[in-house]
Amino acid sequence: MLNQNKNIRNTVLVTMVLAAIAIRLVNTQFPALSNFTPVGAVALFGGAYFTDKWKAYVVPLLALFISDMMINYMYAGKFTFYNSSLFMYACFMLMVWVGTLIKKVTALNVIAASIVSVMIHWLVMDLPFVYGMLNTWANYGTLLVRAIYPFETNMLIGDAIYGAILFGGFELAKSKYTILRAERQLAL
Repeated sequence: MLNQNKNIRNTVLVTMVLAAIAIRLVNTQFPALSNFTPVGAVALFGGAYFTDKWKAYVVPLLALFISDMMINYMYAGKFTFYNSSLFMYACFMLMVWVGTLIKKVTALNVIAASIVSVMIHWLVMDLPFVYGMLNTWANYGTLLVRAIYPFETNMLIGDAIYGAILFGGFELAKSKYTILRAERQLAL
């Protein structure tokens, strides 16, 4: 019975991750929505809710990878992997880890985790060597300032909105359907 409950819970979590990532494909059609995506919220969500921590990393990162390949194919006509992608995936692995630190889902904890995850993305993705350009550390501050709006601002707003939908939706579903609660919660 517990395995069946765990399978149902995992199926719901994976479905929510895939639905959120699908929205990313729509957002790429509108330049004003640059970085207004659910990827940060998905990373935090996966880290917080998957009881098997390997799934917490694999599911969001695999969904991100598949959506990256689809987006690259839409724009470049081929499946492309960029050098900067390694840094981006490292950022999202750190975001999943931040999600694992959420022991009790509250609005304050999710907001704090969202801010931390955006800070990780902001500080890492603007490092001078990420894109293979000849940027210098002296330019790093300029790159950080330029990234605040619209990129990191949109990411923070996206994390807030999609995080509220994902975390709030799953918490609501858990309150109505005990089968979605983690094993340790079912024992209470």
